[in-house]
Amino acid sequence: MPASRFDSLPSRRAIIDRRKLADMLADLPDEPAALKREATILLKQALEAGRAEIGRRLAEHPARGHEISASYAFLTDQILRLVFDLATERLIARTNRTAGERLTLMAVGGYGRSEMALFSDVDIAFLTPWKQTAWSERVIETVLYILWDLGLKVGHSSRSLDEMVRMAKSDLTVRTALLEGRFIWGDEALYDEAARRFDSEVRSGTDRAFVTEKLAERDDRHRRMGDSRYVVEPNVKEGKGGLRDLHTLFWIGKYVLNVRSVHELVGAGLLTVEELRQFQRAENFLWAVRCHMHVIANRAEDRLTFDLQRDVAARMRYNERPGRSPVERFMQHYFLTAKMVGALTGVFLAHLDESFARKGRRFGIAAITGRRKPRKLDGFVIDRGRLSTPEDGFFAADPVRLIEIFTLADRHGLEVHPVAMRQASRDAKLVDGVRGDPRANSLFLELLTSPRTPGMVLRWMNEAGVFGRFMPDFGRVVAQMQFDMYHHFTVDEHTIHAIDLLSRIEKGDLTTDHPLVHRLIGQIVMRRALYVAVLLHDIAKGRGGDHSELGAQVAHRLCPRLGLTPAETEMVAWLVRHHLLMSHTAFKRDLADFKTILDFAEKVQSPERLRLLLSLTVVDIRAVGPGVWNGWKRQLLSDLYHAAEEVLRRGHKQKGRMERIEEKQEKLAATLGWAPDRFGAYVKRMPDSYWVGEGSDTLAANARAIAQADTEERSLFISTSPDDDREATLVTVYAADHPGLFYRIAGAIHMAGGNIIDARIHTTRDGMGIDNFLVQDPFGRPFDDPDRLTRLRIAIDDALANRSKLADRLAAKPAPRMRADAFEIEPNVLIDNKASNRFTVIEVNARDRPALLHALAHALFQSKVTIHSSHVATYGERAVDTFYLTDLTGDKLNATQRLKTLERRLLAAAAGEALEEAA
Repeated sequence: MPASRFDSLPSRRAIIDRRKLADMLADLPDEPAALKREATILLKQALEAGRAEIGRRLAEHPARGHEISASYAFLTDQILRLVFDLATERLIARTNRTAGERLTLMAVGGYGRSEMALFSDVDIAFLTPWKQTAWSERVIETVLYILWDLGLKVGHSSRSLDEMVRMAKSDLTVRTALLEGRFIWGDEALYDEAARRFDSEVRSGTDRAFVTEKLAERDDRHRRMGDSRYVVEPNVKEGKGGLRDLHTLFWIGKYVLNVRSVHELVGAGLLTVEELRQFQRAENFLWAVRCHMHVIANRAEDRLTFDLQRDVAARMRYNERPGRSPVERFMQHYFLTAKMVGALTGVFLAHLDESFARKGRRFGIAAITGRRKPRKLDGFVIDRGRLSTPEDGFFAADPVRLIEIFTLADRHGLEVHPVAMRQASRDAKLVDGVRGDPRANSLFLELLTSPRTPGMVLRWMNEAGVFGRFMPDFGRVVAQMQFDMYHHFTVDEHTIHAIDLLSRIEKGDLTTDHPLVHRLIGQIVMRRALYVAVLLHDIAKGRGGDHSELGAQVAHRLCPRLGLTPAETEMVAWLVRHHLLMSHTAFKRDLADFKTILDFAEKVQSPERLRLLLSLTVVDIRAVGPGVWNGWKRQLLSDLYHAAEEVLRRGHKQKGRMERIEEKQEKLAATLGWAPDRFGAYVKRMPDSYWVGEGSDTLAANARAIAQADTEERSLFISTSPDDDREATLVTVYAADHPGLFYRIAGAIHMAGGNIIDARIHTTRDGMGIDNFLVQDPFGRPFDDPDRLTRLRIAIDDALANRSKLADRLAAKPAPRMRADAFEIEPNVLIDNKASNRFTVIEVNARDRPALLHALAHALFQSKVTIHSSHVATYGERAVDTFYLTDLTGDKLNATQRLKTLERRLLAAAAGEALEEAA
C-alpha cells in the first residue's frame, strides 16, 4: 500500500518523534563502540514507548485494525531510517563514494504494504546497483546487527538489480514480496530504477502465469490449513477466508493491472464499490483480531486458539446475549467475515475471467468440456461451462429462481457462475417472499435429497446467503460456533458436511468405513425424512434451551412447508428430538447389561426408526471433524444396533440371559478345542456376569491367557492383543483379586502413556481377578508399540507389587499443557439406580485430563464399592466416565447418605483435589 496511508494516522509523533530522536543521537559521542551501544539503548526505549502507545490505542479503539497495523509499520519505518542514517553517516567511515556505492533500503511483503502486528517479521531488502562493495557490505551488516540488538525479527535479502530481476523471475515468493516493495530510505533513484526494471523485465507478459501460480499456491495453503473457513481454531493469516486470501486478490490486481491500492481495483473493474467496502471491512476486522492476538500471546501468533478467542472477545468488547456467550458472538462475526472473503474471491476471479481470460478459458480452473449442454434450463444460460443468468434482473423477475439455480446446478452437474452467485447474494432477500411457495419448497427438497452432490451445492447456496434467508431457522446457525474442543466446524458447516456424508454413504463412496449404514439405507422407507432430519438435527442450537426439544418443534413447523407428509413430519421430529439417544447409550452405558438394550429398544419402538437413527447418528458424529470417528465407536454403535434390532424383531421371543450365556460358552468351546472336562472346569470358575459382559473374541483371549498363567504358575499375568475392529489394544490383567486392583492398574496404564476407553472387571469363583482394558495411545490409535507395551507391563507389575508409591509417580509426571484448560467445566455426578437391574450406574462429567479415570477409581476404592465395568467417552475437553457398581456384597447402592458421600468424593476427584493414596 502507498506510504500515504501513514498520513491518516492520528498524532504520529506520539508514537515516535524521529526528528527529536535524531537530535538525541547526534549528541552521542563519536567513538564507534560507545555510539553503537548508547544509540541502541535510545532506539530500544523509543521502540518500546511507541509499541506501548500503539497498544494503548488498540485497547481504547479495539476495532481499528487498519490504523493499528499501519501504526506498527510507521514505527518500524522511523526506527529503520534512524538506524540506516546512523550506519551510513557515523558508524561507517565516510569516503568519496563511487557510483557503485549506492544503497537502497526497501520494505517487502506485508511490511511493504504498511501492515504489521506487534511481533510481525520486519521483511526488508537491500539493493545495490551492481555487485556489493566493501562499504555496502559493512553498512548492511551494521544495520542488521543493530536491528537484532533491538529484538526485531528481521527477514532480509541483499541483491544487486540484476540479481533481483533474476531471482524474481525464478521464484514466486520473491516476486510476490517485491511486488509489495516500498521505499524506506537510502538512494531513491536506485529504488525507482528497481521498480522500473521489475515492471518491464519481470511483470510484463507474465500475468497469466502469475495468477495461475498464485491460485494454486492459495489452494495448497487452504489444504494445509484444513480447507474450510469454518474450522473452530482458524488461522487468521493463512487460513481460508483469512488475510492471505485478501492479499492474494490485491497481488493479482496489482500484478495484472499495476494498481497501487485496493481502491484502484474498483476503477479496474475487478471490484464494485460495495465489494470494496466489504474488502476493507473484512481486512480491518481481521487485522484488529490479529493485532489483539499478538498483544495477548506476547509473541507472533496467527492461530486463533480457544484460549485466545475468549481474551480477544473481551478486548473487542463483545457482550453476552441470551443463549450466546461473548466468545461465540465474536467467533460468529469472524466466520461471517471469512464467508464474505470467500464470496469476494469468487466475484473477483469472475471479473478477471471476463476481462483477461481467453475465450473458453478461466484463470486457475479448467473450463468444463466434453459435457452435453443441458436443454431444459428454464431461462438460465451456460457461460463457459457454468450456470448463469441471462440478465441482471433475472432473480427479481421470479425470486423462486434463487432456489432453482442451485437445483439445476445439481441436476445437471454444473458450477454456478460467480457473477450469478454475486447476483444471488445481492438479491437473496427476495427469497423471503417465496418461503411458502410450493414450487420453491419442492425445488429445495429435490436438492436436499438429491442422489448427486447435495452437500456441495447446498454449500454454494449457503455462501450466497440464500439458504439462511429461505430457511430463517438455518440462518440463525450460519457461522455459529460452539465454544468447545469437540466440534471442529460451525453449526451450518457441520450440518452441510453431515448431509454430504449421508449422500456419499448412500452412493457407496464410503462402504469400507460404513458397511452397515450403506446396507441399511437401501432398506429405509422414509428416505426424505432422513435427509430432512440431518438438516434439522442441530437447527435450534444457541437458543438457550435443549436444542433437541426445540429442534423437534422447528421440525413440526417446517416439514409441512417442505411438502412432507404428516407421517414423515412426525418421524423427522422424533429423530431430531432423539438424535443423541443412540450415541449416548452406546458410549456411556454397558451394552452387555440387557436392560440397557431393552430401555433403548422401548424408546425406539420400530426397526425403521432404528435404521434412521443409526444413519443420523453416524453422519452426525463423523461430521464433527477429523479424528472423531473411529473403529471403537463404529463397533459400539453396530453392537447396539444389532442387539436392539433383535429385540424389536423378536419381541418377547428374544433370547433369555441363560440362553445367551450357553450360546457364548458353546462358541468358545468350539474355538478353544479343549477337552470337555477341562473346559467344564474352566466354565465353573467364571460367574454368569463374566459370560454376559464379554464378547466372543475377548472370552477366547482371556481363556488362553488364564491357561498360560496357570500352566506357568504365575500369580500375575499380563497379556496384550490388538483389537483391529475397535482400533485399540486389549490389555488383560490376571491376578489375585484384592481391593484397589482396578485403580492401581488404571494409574499404571496412564504412567505407560495409555488411554483407557473401556474396562470390565471380573472376579472368578476361586478369587482371581480378570480385568480387561481397551487401551489407545494419546492420538486415539491402538496402543501397540512394543517398547510401550513393555513399559506398560513393568508399570502394572510395579503398581500391583507396590514397589513405588503410585500417587508420587503420577504427581511427578509432568502435566502437558492441555488445550482443555481454556474451558471451564463444572464437574457433575449423576447417580442412576434405574438404568440397570443389578448395578448402580454412576456417570461423572468433568474436564478431561491425564489420569482422570485413575483418580475417580481411587475415590470409588475409598468408598468401598466394587467396580464391575467402566466406560469412557470424551467430547473434546469434556470427559464422561461411567461406572457400574455394587457394594462389597454385590447389591446396589441404595443408602442415601452413602450415595451423598460417594458423590462428594467423586466431585473432589473430578476437580483434581488430592486424595490420600492407600498403601
